Amino acid sequence: MVAGDHRTTMAARSTELGKRASGRASAVIGFTAHAIVWALVCLLITVTAGLYPGFVTALAWGVGLAVHGFFAVVAPELRRQWTARELAVTAGDERRQLEGRHQRSLEQLSASIAHEIRNPITAAKSLLQQMREEPASPDNVEYARVAIEELDRVERSVSHLLRYARDEDLHLAEVELGSVVSAALEGLLTRIGTSRARVERDLDFDTRCRADADKLRRVLVNLVENALDALDASDVPDPHVRVSCGRNLAGTAVWIRVRDNGPGIEASRLAHVFEPFHTSKASGTGLGLAITKKLVEAHGGTIEMTSHHGTEVLVTFPSGVR
Repeated sequence: MVAGDHRTTMAARSTELGKRASGRASAVIGFTAHAIVWALVCLLITVTAGLYPGFVTALAWGVGLAVHGFFAVVAPELRRQWTARELAVTAGDERRQLEGRHQRSLEQLSASIAHEIRNPITAAKSLLQQMREEPASPDNVEYARVAIEELDRVERSVSHLLRYARDEDLHLAEVELGSVVSAALEGLLTRIGTSRARVERDLDFDTRCRADADKLRRVLVNLVENALDALDASDVPDPHVRVSCGRNLAGTAVWIRVRDNGPGIEASRLAHVFEPFHTSKASGTGLGLAITKKLVEAHGGTIEMTSHHGTEVLVTFPSGVR
């Protein structure tokens, strides 16, 4: 792939250089022809009418010839050089701005990682110190349980972080979207059974697309679990989640929608829900939606969340099927 891309790039560059050389040659030929005509006409006037008329003609026409030469031969080269210089300056500024944004993002991510890992470790360490100071305390069993939960939280954070940081290969194949969504919901039957919310389905089993079925199931599981968690923590009447899928009229894109009738999300939080370590759950790692967004974008798609009388997540990506 790398060699092929390199050959394609070199071929495109050669074509561009060929066009540029051809255009410059045409301009030089046009200017040369103009100069020959100018010289012959001036010579003819000088011979037939005298030196002064020939000089005036040569001078007056020479101005036009000089303007022609400048705009046909000199100006394009100057424009190319100045454009290249401006692009280099602009690219340098954009690169520095991008590096600055990446640096700030890395600093924020590092701070979030340190916070997510340090807090549970500190709590577990405090509990173990209490157990060491009072080894016969009847509370040690509870202390040990809480310490293990905190360490489990660290393990989940690290596991999710590694999954978020790792670029996973996509195994694309033609799949039936409704069947993939249905399989994801079947895998959640136990979780749905413990929830106070019901899950409704509106699936199109005629929609086909090229996708990694396992990755799509993970996307669905995370979105539905988030919706169930939000509904279980609320007191809305008749809590339910509606999962639907389909395709656009042209058949070029497919979509998956997960909508609940929960309390919704504040506008101030909505803009940050896909950022790493952003979570409102006491036991959440804050990486679930970040990983979900990464998997969707790996399929060339987009994921959008809106909140109005509930929360709706819309996933859209190219069908890849012709």
